[in-house]
Amino acid sequence: MPIHIRAEPGEYAEACLLPGDPLRAKYIAETYFDNPVEKNSERGLLGYTGTYAGKPVSVQGTGMGCPGATIVFEELIQLGCKKLMRVGTCGGLQPHHQLGDMIIAVTAVPQDGTVGTYVKHEPHCPTADWGLVHGAVHAAKEMSQPVHVGPIVSSDVFYNPDEGQYERWSKRGVLAVEMEASALFTVGALRGVQAGCLLTVSDIVVEGEFKRITDDELRAAVDRMTRVALATVTADEKH
Repeated sequence: MPIHIRAEPGEYAEACLLPGDPLRAKYIAETYFDNPVEKNSERGLLGYTGTYAGKPVSVQGTGMGCPGATIVFEELIQLGCKKLMRVGTCGGLQPHHQLGDMIIAVTAVPQDGTVGTYVKHEPHCPTADWGLVHGAVHAAKEMSQPVHVGPIVSSDVFYNPDEGQYERWSKRGVLAVEMEASALFTVGALRGVQAGCLLTVSDIVVEGEFKRITDDELRAAVDRMTRVALATVTADEKH
């Protein structure tokens, strides 16, 4: 049994959604799963297994930041998870972004220390599994859900002391900033599992202005993202 996810192999499905907020994991399970069963509550990291459209699926809260989230990724893989899809929020970095927009990450700039430790500080480009990227684009199109697809950045800090960094990332074409995907993509590659990331734009952090989504708008946007994520991870391998 892993130390932090107190479950046995087989108690988590091969496909698992990964919100940062454990309470969002609870919401996803209770709203979208048939017959959800709580599998973990250790350290408040709530995790559930159930079915969606007749197929087994799990959801597990990771907490915030690469170091802690990586513990969860590693232990889920120990438990048999093979398809890990982050469903999180982010700060939009492009002027055309609107609050509530959805982003499908292709790569994640590793502005964090965890990835460097894993790759011995060699140059590395954390990259999502193409099958999950393609599947998410396809699922979003089927639902008539607009998306942005491209690179994001994973940062160690939420309250960034470098006031010019967001603008520099924006000018280099980075779509959004969040805090876990670079480690997820790296662990996925090293452990031979599929890793992907869908994000909801909860803040706009460019052009010298900070805008925050309302709670109701965020709930609706997360629902849209969750439906795309569930359709992606439960789809037959045919795309």
